[in-house]
Amino acid sequence: MEQTKINMPLLGDDFPELDVQTTHGPMKIPGDLKGSWFVLFSHPADFTPVCTTEFHGFQMLYDDFEKLGCKLIGMSVDQVFSHIKWVDWIDENLKTEIKFPVVAANDQVAMKLGMLHPGKGTNTVRAVFIVDPESKVRLVLYYPQEIGRNMDEILRAVKALQVSDKQGAVAANWPNNELIGDRIIVPPAKDVKTARERMKEYEGYDWWFVHKPYEK
Repeated sequence: MEQTKINMPLLGDDFPELDVQTTHGPMKIPGDLKGSWFVLFSHPADFTPVCTTEFHGFQMLYDDFEKLGCKLIGMSVDQVFSHIKWVDWIDENLKTEIKFPVVAANDQVAMKLGMLHPGKGTNTVRAVFIVDPESKVRLVLYYPQEIGRNMDEILRAVKALQVSDKQGAVAANWPNNELIGDRIIVPPAKDVKTARERMKEYEGYDWWFVHKPYEK
C-alpha cells in the first residue's frame, strides 16, 4: 500500500502560499498578512464541543493578540457555509462575536500544512502555526482531537518570540520563571576570555547561565 506523504512546514521555513475562502472573503495567506505576525490554528470540525471552547477562548484573547500586532486565523476542512452558521451559533448562544476569519480548507490545503494525520481519522488535527512578519514559520504545535489548546500559552509564545528577537533568549514559563523571573538570558560565551568576564558583567549562576533585565 502506498504511504501518504505528510508535508509539514518546519521552523524557519516560508509559510506555504495558500489561496483560500474564509468567513471574511477570499484570502491569500501569507501574502495578505505580510508585515504582520499571525497565528493560524486548525480545528477538527465545526459544531463540536472542544472546538467551540477553543474558539471562545481565542476570541477572549483577541484584543491581546491585536496589541502584539498579531492576527488570528481559524481553519478546518468544513465548508465556509458551515463556518458561518457555527460562528453565528457562538454569537447567539455564547454571546461571543468571532472577529477573526475562519478558513474553509480543502484536503490539498490541509496536506500542505500537515494537518491530516492518517492515524487520526479524516478530520484535521489541532495545528498551531505562529508566523512572523517575514512569513517565516516560528513555532508549530500539533494537538490530538481530544485535547483542547491553552490559548494563554499561544499568546505567551507570540510575545516571547517578539521579545527574543530583540533582546535574547527567554526562560521556561517566562515572564514568571521560578529562577530569574522575567529577566532575559544572555547567550553563552563562545571563548575563554568572554566566559571569564561574564560574571563581572551580568548577574547569574555561572558563566554559561547569566541574565539581564527585561526591557519593557
